[in-house]
Amino acid sequence: MLIDTLLDSFWVLGIWLVTSITSVIIVARDIQRHNAHLPPLMRLVWLLTVAYSSLLGLVVYWFTGRGQISRDSIWRQGFRSTAHCYSGCGGGEVLGILLTVALLGLAQLWVVLTTFSFAYVAGLLLTAGPLIQDGVPAKTAWRDAVVSESASIVVMETVAIGVDLYLAGNAQITDTRFWLSLVVSLSLGFLAAYPVNILLIHFGVKEGMHDPRHGAD
Repeated sequence: MLIDTLLDSFWVLGIWLVTSITSVIIVARDIQRHNAHLPPLMRLVWLLTVAYSSLLGLVVYWFTGRGQISRDSIWRQGFRSTAHCYSGCGGGEVLGILLTVALLGLAQLWVVLTTFSFAYVAGLLLTAGPLIQDGVPAKTAWRDAVVSESASIVVMETVAIGVDLYLAGNAQITDTRFWLSLVVSLSLGFLAAYPVNILLIHFGVKEGMHDPRHGAD
């Protein structure tokens, strides 16, 4: 099958690495030169989003995260909110999979439970942490994070972890398939969570992320 050929191709992995690194450099330079007004957290969010999803992340940043966008909308807010969730969850997922599969070689059930737990906590932390720093009581901050982020995280990680396990099979960390399956699964998780974030913003469960035009030159 074509998908198997692509997942096992060293050249495909190499192309992805080049495009990912190039995309991160483009975003970093754009932030430094034209969007230095973005809050530090959102700068990190965009760099991680692009690192995980390469060209997909770059396109999302370019049309929704820059101060140069012509106008804001709930559709752009949805992408920014998804990216915010994705940056934390993606890191937790990568750490969980590397720990359970590459280092410990655990059974599939433990891979799923551990990876989901890491992603869930990391996703909540990215929301609760800034609130606590702003003076919100820790209990309130964590409760607000659970309410506003849980649906997005659950959908994102259900899709991402499920796709990764399906595509990677018994692949090891030294296999091209291990890494490409992880890349594909992360990006599909991002896309799956996008409509969830739109609905959460629409119904007022969560606020849309900072309008990037504020503070722009």
